[in-house]
Amino acid sequence: MIHAVLIFNTSGVPRLTKFYSPIQHSAQTLVERIYALVSGRPAGLCNFLDAPELEAFLTPKPKDGNGNGNGAGGRGDGERLRVVYRSYATLHFVFVVDSAESELGILDLIQVFVESLDCAFENVCELDLVFHFDEAHHILAEIIQGGLVLETNVNEIDRAVQDAARARKESFASANPLSLGGGGAVGSRSAGLQTPLGWLTGRLSGVGAR
Repeated sequence: MIHAVLIFNTSGVPRLTKFYSPIQHSAQTLVERIYALVSGRPAGLCNFLDAPELEAFLTPKPKDGNGNGNGAGGRGDGERLRVVYRSYATLHFVFVVDSAESELGILDLIQVFVESLDCAFENVCELDLVFHFDEAHHILAEIIQGGLVLETNVNEIDRAVQDAARARKESFASANPLSLGGGGAVGSRSAGLQTPLGWLTGRLSGVGAR
C-alpha cells in the first residue's frame, strides 16, 4: 500500500502532500522527518530506503487486551515502511510505501506522475504546483486512490484530466451566462444579452469613431 505522496523543493518546503493512512502524530513533524531522510542521501545511493522511524506516525498502535489502541508501537504484521523517491531539478518526489509494494514499480509510478504533470503544465515546475495545487491533486487522484494504484497510462490520465477540465468550464459557463467565453452554453433566455467583453469592445470602438 502507498501511505503517503509528497513533493518537496530543495529547501524542504512541501509543495504537495497527500496521506492515505491516518497520521498518529504531528503532520508537520512527519513531513520534516521524511525530508531529512531524503535530503541527507548522497547522490550515488539507491532511491529507496527503509524508514522504521516513520511507523509511529503512519501506522496505528496495536490494540491491547482491552481492545484499546494502547499497545506497544510498531506494525503487528511485520511489514516495514520504505521511502522511495526521485529528484527532478529543484523538486523531490517522495512515496512512502510498505513492503507490499515493489520499489522499482514505485519508481516507475513516480515517472508516470511526473509525465502526467508535464502533460498538464508543459514542463512542470515548482510554481505550477504552487498556483495550480488543485489540478496537481486531481492528477494524483487519477493515478492513486485510497493508497492503491488506479491508472498508469499517461495518455489515459491526461484524457481524464482534460475531460474534467472541460466539464468544469461547461458547468461554469452554464451557471454564469454573462461570464467571459460563455458562448453557445448560454440559454435561450439570455441569448440576446451582451457579454462584458462585447460591451467593452463596443464602447471602445465608439470612442475611436469619435
